[in-house]
Amino acid sequence: MENASGRLSLIGSLSSSLRAVLTRPHTFLASRPFRLISAVYFSTYLTANSIDTISSTFAQKSPSHSAPSFSKFLATSTVNMSLGLYKDSQFAQMFGTSVIKRSIPTASYALFALRDSMTIFASFNLPSVVAPLLSDEVEKVMGRASAAQIVVPATVQILSTPLHLWGLDLYNRPRASLGERVKQVGKNWVGSTAARMGRIIPAFGFGGVVNAKVRRRLMERLEEVDKI
Repeated sequence: MENASGRLSLIGSLSSSLRAVLTRPHTFLASRPFRLISAVYFSTYLTANSIDTISSTFAQKSPSHSAPSFSKFLATSTVNMSLGLYKDSQFAQMFGTSVIKRSIPTASYALFALRDSMTIFASFNLPSVVAPLLSDEVEKVMGRASAAQIVVPATVQILSTPLHLWGLDLYNRPRASLGERVKQVGKNWVGSTAARMGRIIPAFGFGGVVNAKVRRRLMERLEEVDKI
């Protein structure tokens, strides 16, 4: 956000955040930005896990069963986008360059919603589709499902980051011309994509792998208790 608005460079923003984590971790964890981001991810995973459990129950399958579905995509997208749009509106006002706190343009909300829906689809629906297509060589390093879960959400950021940058620029520079916006997005595309990948890989990459394994183990234990 700070890099896209021109308030700080990407390196400057990362350095500032890292310094806060290392020197004042308690303050960082209690900060509003961290709480907003945590709420988005926690609610998204809670929704996805709930849909998996409900779906497996109605389908009379094992509680540990998990599969991509339209209902899962719709529910997780709705929750993620609702909270994500609120987060982004707050971030734009907290880290933007505008002195006057303006309302977020409708077009920005639309771009943020499309950006988030792409990330959610790539995080909860696409990995199971991509995993069987991966080379056998992947199995020598890690399971295909885990590899897909890490790679797919990160890769989609190449396409979704321009939407993110365009939405921010609409807020930060409401009177900029089309050419100026294209230049601004192109200028920040690579750095912002790398930064978003760095955030998405732990959140929906490794986070997705851990979530799947933890949920499966907990549900398998629940099945064992039911058999007693």
